[in-house]
Amino acid sequence: MTPSSKSETFLEVDGHEVRISNPDKVVFPDPGLTKLDLARYYVAVADGALRGAGGRPMVLKRFVKGLAQEPFFQKRVPEGHPDYIDTATLHYARGTSAEEAVLRDAAGLAWVSNLGCLDLNPHAVRAEDLDHPDELRVDLDPMPGVDWSQIVDVAFIAREALEDHGLLGWPKTSGSRGLHILVRIEPRWGFADVRLAAETLAREVENRAPGLATARWWKEERGESVFVDFNQNAKDRTVASAYSVRPLPDARVSTPLDWDEVRSRRPEEFTVGSVLTRFAERGDPHSGIDATAGSLDALLTLAERLGPAEKPPRAGDGEGRRVSQMPLVEVARTKTKPEATEALARWRDLHPEAAARLHPADELIDGMRGSSSLWYRVRVNLQHVPEAERPDQGELLADYDPWAGRR
Repeated sequence: MTPSSKSETFLEVDGHEVRISNPDKVVFPDPGLTKLDLARYYVAVADGALRGAGGRPMVLKRFVKGLAQEPFFQKRVPEGHPDYIDTATLHYARGTSAEEAVLRDAAGLAWVSNLGCLDLNPHAVRAEDLDHPDELRVDLDPMPGVDWSQIVDVAFIAREALEDHGLLGWPKTSGSRGLHILVRIEPRWGFADVRLAAETLAREVENRAPGLATARWWKEERGESVFVDFNQNAKDRTVASAYSVRPLPDARVSTPLDWDEVRSRRPEEFTVGSVLTRFAERGDPHSGIDATAGSLDALLTLAERLGPAEKPPRAGDGEGRRVSQMPLVEVARTKTKPEATEALARWRDLHPEAAARLHPADELIDGMRGSSSLWYRVRVNLQHVPEAERPDQGELLADYDPWAGRR
């Protein structure tokens, strides 16, 4: 490492000189982690991080203004990228395409870290075959009010269901509240079949654990359960991969686990500092994942036996959109999550009697994908409020338009 000025530093990584701009800029104030610390972290855990993200096209999720601001999503690799960054051109379902970054080595990890990418968001395909995923992703997403023990119970049921259908699951913390189970598969099926297999697995887990797990797509219908999010296997989707640093104040890390750790460990234990120590002492628990690719035949056979998934009822709203059967009111649309939380608190203050009857899962704050960043929709499910006491849909407390000026 040779400092060249006050505003940049260079890391020697795999024979490459990687520029780190503003190396002393503090990204995580609580643990005091700087941009340089994060680049060094990714170099130190590169063997594990590349097992999850290496060789795959990736969306760059950039926190260029720090944790306090929403990130923006950049699909196209920046012009003038270094020669150790590979690329692949993805064609999206909407008819667009993008030449995305493909990381091959630790230098690439340091490079994307310098761009403000805290977490790594690769697609489920390899750059050499963009049409056939080699990974099925099981995302266990808890609704509000669900504790860790319920997530763990669902994870073991999912593990059992996978094994009953000839597949091996590898667990990791999501780095937030949930768990991911990664499943290597033979790259013989297209995205539609992989998503169908994932949806079938979700339905099977729900059948084995009614009340604990759900495969219901509409959030207001899930209750206090763990959503087995099969749609993470759709063509355009990415998820935070192993060893990704998540944008939480404690610099939490999405961390691979052994199954015998899943019940005893907690997500908050795994931060940049603790994962560096853990990785140095024991390496990557997922080191054998690439040798376990399995077949989707059994899950696809189960899909035929179960038949099409039940679709939520639809009613016309004049524009062809789904109308929920739940008594929902929309509270706000906001640019940031803190603004969404504030709007929900204002609604509760305006309607204290109704708010007192809400269950945790009745308060819905949804991150919605805009043109290049997330925005937030705030809704309240009034199912637990007597009909005569339900507040009417009023004017939105905030009405952010994520597409203003872009139409």
